[in-house]
Amino acid sequence: MQALFYIDMSQNDSKEAIKLFCENFVTSKRNLPFFFELINGVIKALPEIDSVIERFSSNWKISRMSIVDRNIMRLAVYEMLFCDDIPSKVSINEAIDIGKKFGAEESGAFINGILDSIRITLEEEKI
Repeated sequence: MQALFYIDMSQNDSKEAIKLFCENFVTSKRNLPFFFELINGVIKALPEIDSVIERFSSNWKISRMSIVDRNIMRLAVYEMLFCDDIPSKVSINEAIDIGKKFGAEESGAFINGILDSIRITLEEEKI
């Protein structure tokens, strides 16, 4: 989530920006392959992910959401759409926990409402 926040704030998703982030913040070499899969996956699918989030957020444009909340949801939605080995409920629970820790007071409920609506729709039909 921190890398997505950094990319969003700097408006730079280049390989150099991601490398710079890793040089300064990523500590576990063991997790790097999964980290790169998630970051590159979110960047590649960003228009689709943002469209899904906006579809399920009542009257909220992605640009009006807090940077923390939108990047937490981007990561969770990527996992829900493209990571079949991660249960949606796990992605949602982790997103809520991160939102409560790093977001505003209402972030957990906001994130939960949107992601759970997406999960229900995914279980009923494909988005």
